[in-house]
Amino acid sequence: MKKITTEASIENVNIVTEFVDEHLESMNCPMKAMMQINIAIDELFSNIAFYAYRPDKGPVTVSVEVVENPAAVIITFIDQGIPYDPLATEDPDTTLSADERNIGGLGIFLVKKSMDDITYEYKDGQNILKIKKNM
Repeated sequence: MKKITTEASIENVNIVTEFVDEHLESMNCPMKAMMQINIAIDELFSNIAFYAYRPDKGPVTVSVEVVENPAAVIITFIDQGIPYDPLATEDPDTTLSADERNIGGLGIFLVKKSMDDITYEYKDGQNILKIKKNM
């Protein structure tokens, strides 16, 4: 398992994406899966950057773990910010037009739809969000 810790700042989303992409490329990750993972990283890291430590900044640790049988990648986001379970949020009603829909929630909805598994727990003062993508 490889880890990177950086400040929860929107400017650092590219650092995290590049870190994860290095590991995805080493395992010959299909381009479609890599793009889905990159979108998930952008959404999840951005949410941590904007909301976890508000109005301050704090650290985020992102780890990448490759598993076999079946081949998959697990990416874990850990922060010590305000406890928040994004999975508890009700999915947006995508049958409504953009004008009729409530603001927010679409990003995590897309992450839930594009990943094979997503879990959240608050443990020892930390938000721990894991996404899994099967290869």
